[in-house]
Formats: sequence, structure tokens, C-alpha cells
Amino acid sequence: MNLLFFRKSIIALTGLFLCLFLVVHLSANCILLLPEAIAKDLYNTYSTTLRESLFIKIIAYLLYLSIILHAVYALLITLHNRKAKPQKYILNNSKENSTWASKNMGVLGILILIFIIIHLTNFWARIKLGLGNEVMLDAYGNKDVYEVTYSLFQNIYYVLFYTLISIPLAFHLHHGLKSAFKTLGFYHKKALKIIANIALVYAVIIGFGFGIIPFIVYFK
Repeated sequence: MNLLFFRKSIIALTGLFLCLFLVVHLSANCILLLPEAIAKDLYNTYSTTLRESLFIKIIAYLLYLSIILHAVYALLITLHNRKAKPQKYILNNSKENSTWASKNMGVLGILILIFIIIHLTNFWARIKLGLGNEVMLDAYGNKDVYEVTYSLFQNIYYVLFYTLISIPLAFHLHHGLKSAFKTLGFYHKKALKIIANIALVYAVIIGFGFGIIPFIVYFK
């Protein structure tokens, strides 16, 4: 296994793990769409369970590691490709790799990384590290993560930012999900068409979901 293929495999595996995480994360965010009387207690209980579960803590560390590895190895491949002759993000050279998203995966990735940093600052740093404004407790003694989220999405600038960033996220996911399977050696023609369709549906659902929820909460 050469070094370049190893790096691409790491990107593919961590990318697939992050795709799975986004499904879980979006599902949890859907709680925000419920009436406040139900959503607040449910969301805070869910958040507390995540913080106190040993299994979830292990998954969280895997998540942080995946984000770091995904970003670092993507950067290494980008630098490698600039030094060498132009190469594609994926091992094959099919027409699909000449799409706008495939040519701009680096830019899309940087935008998403900036979003992740801002997102972690707004939530993880406040709730886990206690930085910034104090997070109050709800009636059941749980950290009021619902209020933190609700308050953030009452700021139209954050709402627009979260919504706009969902566009590059969708493009990145669409190309990245298809590419991951090819990088890992899946080249069956019919299977790839199915994967391409699944990737499109997945990217639209994730992008639209993360983009529309802040607006719904804003007008809730």
C-alpha cells in the first residue's frame, strides 16, 4: 500500500464515519422542531445522556480524531497534488471527477472546517468547558442546552451563517460519499450508480436539514 493510497483511505474511512455522525446529529436537531414544552425537556435530557454516557464519550473522542485526521490528510494530499502533476481526489479518472465539487473539495473542506470551529465555540466550549456565558440549568437539573441553541438561533446572522454553510456541506458530502467508496475499491458499475443516487439524496437531506432548522427555530 503506497502512502498516497493510505492517506486517501484514511480520508474515506473518516469521511464515512462523519457521514454517519451527521445523520445522528441531524436526527437530534429535529427535536428542536417539536413544541417547546416537549422539545426543551427532551433535548436537554438527550444532551445530558450524551455527556454522561461512557460509550458516547468514546464515540465523541473518535469523532474528534476523525475530524482531525480527515482535515490533516486532506491537506497533505492537496499539498502533494500541487507539488506533483495535477491529480484527482480519487484514484480513478472518470468524468464525475471533473465536476465542480471534485475540483473544489479543498475549498469546500476549509469552509466546513471554519464552520466546525465556530460551531464548537458556540456549543462545545460553552457546555463542556464552561467558557463564555454560563449555561443555566433547567427544571430537572440538566444543563439547558435547548436555551443555548434557541438563543443562538434568535440571532439572524448566525441563522444565515448556519444556513449558507449547509450549501458547501451538501456539495462536499455528495462528492465525498461517492468518492469514499471508490477509494476503498468499489468499482462495480451498477453499485456505483446506486451509491451515486444515495449520495445525492443523502447530501440533499443533510444539507437541507441543517440549513432549514435554524430558520424554523428563528421563526418558532
